[in-house]
Amino acid sequence: MARAIIQLRITLDGVEPTVWRRVLIPGGFTLDRVHRVVQFAMGWGDRHLHVFDVEGVQYGVPDPDGLLDVHDELDVRLDAVAQKDGRLRYTYDFGDWWEHDLTVEDVFPADLDVAYPVCTAGERACPPDDVGGPDGYRDLLAAVADPAHPDHAAMRDWLGRAFDPASFDPARATTLLRRMT
Repeated sequence: MARAIIQLRITLDGVEPTVWRRVLIPGGFTLDRVHRVVQFAMGWGDRHLHVFDVEGVQYGVPDPDGLLDVHDELDVRLDAVAQKDGRLRYTYDFGDWWEHDLTVEDVFPADLDVAYPVCTAGERACPPDDVGGPDGYRDLLAAVADPAHPDHAAMRDWLGRAFDPASFDPARATTLLRRMT
């Protein structure tokens, strides 16, 4: 039997208009690899802690000090916790607190001619790391969009690059995903 592919829709909470991605991931990926898929597909920098929540059970990188009670994400495969129409929660950066809804849209056999994971669709750029969560991102967008805004120059300098919040390229995300495998 062909390996199962799980189609996830990743939606970033608290941001309007919605930032989302659709990815196809082998069901045999452990949650640590799913974490990397989310990072590459969304455009995060993977500079902060993260955790998955599946029906109240949390998975992540074990805390050597025992302060975070999480199950080791290396021990859990995606296909063990994700069934069609199911949902997982993923939180990235416990300071900015970026919450993501991962919805299992479909589960189907792999196409042997396709290299997985793949990002097939999505909309809008991911907020920059360390922007201050959804509220900080709203402030950034307002400042960058209005040259008369008192923080316009400071925010553009902080970004350090051109930033188009409406831009997203699934092919580029897929190229990045290819580098992780």
